[in-house]
Amino acid sequence: MWPFSESDTPVAPGTLPAHPYYPLGVHIVDYAANKWGVPTLLAYFGTGCAAIFAVSNVLVARVRPGLPISEVLTIFWFMLCTGIHFFFEGYFATNFYRMGGLQTLFGQLWKEYAMSDSRYLTMDPFVVCMETITAAFWGPLSAVLTYMILTEHPFRHPLQIIVSLGQLYGDVLYYATSLFDDFLLGKTYSRPEPYYYYGYFVFMNAFWIIIPLWLIARSVKASAKAARALKTLESERKAI
Repeated sequence: MWPFSESDTPVAPGTLPAHPYYPLGVHIVDYAANKWGVPTLLAYFGTGCAAIFAVSNVLVARVRPGLPISEVLTIFWFMLCTGIHFFFEGYFATNFYRMGGLQTLFGQLWKEYAMSDSRYLTMDPFVVCMETITAAFWGPLSAVLTYMILTEHPFRHPLQIIVSLGQLYGDVLYYATSLFDDFLLGKTYSRPEPYYYYGYFVFMNAFWIIIPLWLIARSVKASAKAARALKTLESERKAI
């Protein structure tokens, strides 16, 4: 039995809600409980991430062996972003209206994650729009960035700033809208167990705060260095 607590949506005495999501009693279209357990779903998700890293490692070894570890890790990151943004979040963007009843792998993964944020099952306008933009732009552009890093493309750092800033902005708004509803309106979307809130909602999304900040800082530094070098070169040409 789920450890229910008080919510802004009342539940009739002696009855259980039709689902385990918060706020208790929130309407989820055609909801059906997951058929697979959490360990199975996490194993599939972990295996998918490992496969992306393995492919990234082979790609680096064949195209650009000897890359600095920071560049290799950046490729790993954008390859992971390509998979998560385009395929996983793209799946949500195209199936959000029926997510509650899906029993596909991605559908069940989203229902498990929704334990920490039920907006993914209630067609919340912000979440749907944010995930659609992420899938349509940051997913494909992450793949482009992988190519640019491997080929040392001159537009790599400007595009890296754009994509990382977009990821950062979306994640900040994602946190902010949820916290606004929670602390100011008393509307909680996460179940009360700490591992849902701190494990799924806080920890898993924090990567798209920390890593984009690091990448933006690196790209700004590289762009400034290139601008200084160009200015120096132009000064030397004028002096001749």
